[in-house]
Amino acid sequence: MKKLIGVTIMAGLIATSAMAADIKLPDPDKTNPTTLISALENRHSDREFSDKVIDNKTLSTILWAAYGINRADGKRTIPTAMDKKDLNIYVFNKEGIWLYDATTNSLKQQSNDNHLALFQMQDYMKPVSTVLVYTGSTEDYAVMHAGSAYQNVELYTAANGMSSIVRGYFDHQKVQEVLNLPTGQRVIISQAIGWKN
Repeated sequence: MKKLIGVTIMAGLIATSAMAADIKLPDPDKTNPTTLISALENRHSDREFSDKVIDNKTLSTILWAAYGINRADGKRTIPTAMDKKDLNIYVFNKEGIWLYDATTNSLKQQSNDNHLALFQMQDYMKPVSTVLVYTGSTEDYAVMHAGSAYQNVELYTAANGMSSIVRGYFDHQKVQEVLNLPTGQRVIISQAIGWKN
């Protein structure tokens, strides 16, 4: 019995250490000289993706553009109604799932399983290496905040020669289960991002 308990504890420690792979992201790159007008001119939904992985510096900048902190008082890069910070952004890639933490500019690992297949209902999604999933409260504001965040990502990708498309065509319930969202939280929308083919 003691041996069984010891094995169970060891397995738990191994599982915990496997999940402790949080990532401290590099500082976002805020030096892009592209104008807003140029980014707006180039913004479009793009279905051409390569399987090239997005490096952490680029991912950091994308997440900062989406929902990062841009002022000393903790305010965000998007407007938030009544200053509600009721939006979460999850990063899905081949290495697992992470939750973006803007206050520490880091990714908190939620899973080390590859769940990209949940978004591959269309052939153009098969090479996509990164999917962002926006979740929030069941109140109306989270949906509005998600729209602001994914538009910022669209503008960033347009300004940097990347591909991006906002998608509602995926199994929302399954993604909700994989994320194990608490009561009162829901999956709003997903966004495929990556390098052009």
